[in-house]
Amino acid sequence: MTRPLRVVVVDHTAEPGGAEVALVRLLRALDREQADVRVVLFSAGPLVAELRGAGVPVRVMPLAADVTSVDRYTAGHASWANLVRAVRTVPFVVRLAWLLRRCGADLVVTTSLKADLLGGTAARLAGRRLVWHLHDRIAEDYLPGAMVRLVQAASRVLPHLVIANSAATAQTVPVRCEVVPPPIDPAWVLDPAAVAARPGPGEHPVVGLVGRISPTKGQREFVRAAAMVAVDHRRAQFRIIGSPMFGAEEYAAQVRAEQAQAEHDGALAPGQVHWTGFVTDPRAELDGLDVLVHASPVPEPFGQVIVEAMVRGVPVVATRAGGAVQIVAPDDEDPLGVLVAPGDARALADAITLVLDDPDAARTCAHAARTSAARRFDAASAAARVTSVWNRATSAHTGTIWTDRAAGWSL
Repeated sequence: MTRPLRVVVVDHTAEPGGAEVALVRLLRALDREQADVRVVLFSAGPLVAELRGAGVPVRVMPLAADVTSVDRYTAGHASWANLVRAVRTVPFVVRLAWLLRRCGADLVVTTSLKADLLGGTAARLAGRRLVWHLHDRIAEDYLPGAMVRLVQAASRVLPHLVIANSAATAQTVPVRCEVVPPPIDPAWVLDPAAVAARPGPGEHPVVGLVGRISPTKGQREFVRAAAMVAVDHRRAQFRIIGSPMFGAEEYAAQVRAEQAQAEHDGALAPGQVHWTGFVTDPRAELDGLDVLVHASPVPEPFGQVIVEAMVRGVPVVATRAGGAVQIVAPDDEDPLGVLVAPGDARALADAITLVLDDPDAARTCAHAARTSAARRFDAASAAARVTSVWNRATSAHTGTIWTDRAAGWSL
């Protein structure tokens, strides 16, 4: 009997970003008789415990902190510091290649841009098959131009196959991609009766944005829209759910300053916009919302929180760009939320007001969205499709068992 495919997944971070949430959900849904997975992370963090809790062996191979934490904008510019960082990664890549070869992996799968480049190079040095699983649009409206050119060039020579999280992501890569959207955790999907029992907006409707604090997520546009919505809905509450990551603290400070100015001008009441900080499991936050807002001013690769809101029966307002369009307005269905132009706070405010002012229509739309999202983003289906790509990327996989002890894996 053919043994399971041996796969090493490589990610540069152990912080719970969108790609990391998608990874955990995917690995939980995998058929372990088809694929046996190990994970290598370049730093320690919450993802380690999350993966081990899912029964996935993890090894942390520390990469220099200033390399792991450098943001995409800094990394995308030519500088002496970046050259030094690149040189310092060479020994790390060699060690990683040794690990991939020694442990007996059939396939290496990388899930972030840093992992695509460093882990991809290591996989090639080790003579292992490589799949990129892209969660970023490789476009100049999302990444620095130099980074775009580097990743697009590498996509032609490093990976044997590429998986993209959306058609919007696939369109930015100069090679053929298999589009597999991130799955939703089945435990998140409310049954229809629970969705029907959700109360509509009361005297204090709650509007929220969920996601890490970042210029690409649109907290600034959300605060501006909140000030406009508050003109007609003075008792509305607005929630910013998440925290800054990857060097976005300065942006968070700018958004808070804009909120303070709106409060000073009387457009918002003090505390009308509440910042929750990081939330490990945002289901309770989503269940308390009357509207989920996806306010990204630039096209996002996917928009996982939109799916999460849909399966909880929460009405959605999102920007008409990137992966959000695929989620909210699938080709064969009526729109499952309200889409507005990205970067337009006025349009965002009008859409939020529309949902609050017509709760019956919003509820009907949310019911349809819940059914559609549960079907289209089913975890078992996504896992089967990903496993199929993995198998296509490899030749026959027979041989010895994992060399866990030698490689330093642990559960």
